[in-house]
Amino acid sequence: MKANVDSDLCIGCELYVNLCPEVFRMEGGKAVVVATVVPEAAETTRKQAEEECPVDAISVGP
Repeated sequence: MKANVDSDLCIGCELYVNLCPEVFRMEGGKAVVVATVVPEAAETTRKQAEEECPVDAISVGP
């Protein structure tokens, strides 16, 4: 699975980075994806970050 962050929606709350640093990091006050493919070991925390995003800025696809 691939994770994406919509930078237009992201409010820079750092939730993704704190929950799943294997996949996300902060850059310019916004979250960005650092792993082109979500590692299997990070899938649970990636899903939690997606579900808890206050502005639904994370999407996941094949």
